[in-house]
Amino acid sequence: MSSIDRSQSVGGTRTYEVRTYGCQMNVHDSERLSGLLEDAGYVRAPEGADGDADVVVFNTCAVRENADNKLYGNLGHLAPRKAQRPGMQIAVGGCLAQKDRDTIVKRAPWVDVVFGTHNIGKLPVLLERARVREEAQVEIAESLEAFPSTLPTRRESAYAAWVSISVGCNNTCTFCIVPALRGKEKDRRPGDVLAEIEALVAEGVSEITLLGQNVNAYGSDIGDREAFSKLLRACGRIEGLERVRFTSPHPRDFTDDVIAAMAETPNVMPQLHMPLQSGSDTVLKAMRRSYRQDRYLGIIEKVRAAIPHAAISTDIIVGFPGETEEDFEQTLHVVREARFAQAFTFQYSKRPGTPAAEMDGQIPKKVVQERYERLVALQEEISWEENKKQVGRTLELMVAEGEGRKDGATHRLSGRAPDSRLVHFTKPEQEVRPGDVVTVEITYAAPHHLLAEGPVLDVRRTRSGDAWEKRNTAAAAGPAGVMLGLPKVGVPEPLPVATGGCAVD
Repeated sequence: MSSIDRSQSVGGTRTYEVRTYGCQMNVHDSERLSGLLEDAGYVRAPEGADGDADVVVFNTCAVRENADNKLYGNLGHLAPRKAQRPGMQIAVGGCLAQKDRDTIVKRAPWVDVVFGTHNIGKLPVLLERARVREEAQVEIAESLEAFPSTLPTRRESAYAAWVSISVGCNNTCTFCIVPALRGKEKDRRPGDVLAEIEALVAEGVSEITLLGQNVNAYGSDIGDREAFSKLLRACGRIEGLERVRFTSPHPRDFTDDVIAAMAETPNVMPQLHMPLQSGSDTVLKAMRRSYRQDRYLGIIEKVRAAIPHAAISTDIIVGFPGETEEDFEQTLHVVREARFAQAFTFQYSKRPGTPAAEMDGQIPKKVVQERYERLVALQEEISWEENKKQVGRTLELMVAEGEGRKDGATHRLSGRAPDSRLVHFTKPEQEVRPGDVVTVEITYAAPHHLLAEGPVLDVRRTRSGDAWEKRNTAAAAGPAGVMLGLPKVGVPEPLPVATGGCAVD
């Protein structure tokens, strides 16, 4: 029996699975891929399907040295399954597809569709064309065909959502291949962004994260250097929108008007993810990062002066070509001075196609590992010390879904504080739903989370909680629909550990 026949025997629809690798932009693109497939009549495969679907889509990342090995290993795992399941299709999209193009089909001839970062909207058409013609379809657009937010989107939850304000990047960092794969920066009109946010709030969303490869460069495409701060302030005027976040800014474009907008707009959260990459001016120059240590620390100082309780996180690369022990010590110095709440640390690995991959002075793995361990140990110590400062504070948490892996065993729930710190709290007798807001007192701090072990002080039922309840009731009754054009409600994942520079400038 073919996969189509099998699907029809259990409801007449074909199933799909989307596997996502890499950055926040890929996570958001995968929401759109899911929306496109559902709009075309597919139904998401059950959780844990692990390739047991009629269509399996890989949304790939190209910023890590072994990204292609991981992809071809996964494709190889599916080859025998596809051979046993007539009608099954495999599609590969994202940055690695944009980069490798025809290579994918040559190395894995059982792949049906290859599409790039600029034409994700073509996936259903390409799948159908591959089925009819019985041959692989490879279609890579060289530039953006339509801004992705015009596409159908399947969001994952009912209280928070990504909102893209730009795609692409105009920087030329020597370690990053993203500009070559995502293209030059293209901004959305402010009115379109705000219309999307208003539509999301009307659906029940109360938290949005503005998303871009270089989010605070917003406006360069329309010639307005203050466009991003104006957008933040405009978000503050949207009734029902309780929390606004953004990721990821670039220190070069982080201006005083943005700091003022953050401090003066009540629903912009006291959280900032500001990539450092290195504390050494010499290494920053080699990376083509257009700021230096003093400029970076000056921004942190201004943010702390305007928003004293701000939690600041960062990205750091260890072992960039030519990095000396003195250079690394400068990175440790910035970490001590900045006192990050959290740091996403990476050992440098060659990104094929980037200038850094061809640079002299590649650092031996043993040296990189030793420096990396010292950096992690220092940041762990600082994160713990900074979290201990939260003990005794009373915080409002937005109840989260699926972020407390041990909540079932500990009889706790989990939520995010305004500064995005993860808090596990005692489950109250009163029903609490994801998207609702609780007030708790922090009693204990660990390096990566906080505990509120006492009774919950207050529970506020919200429109987001209502939306979560409605969505789950509908899910129990059958597949949910998908909005056309504007996205449905959803929740951004926490910052991925393996961002590697993509969407984290």
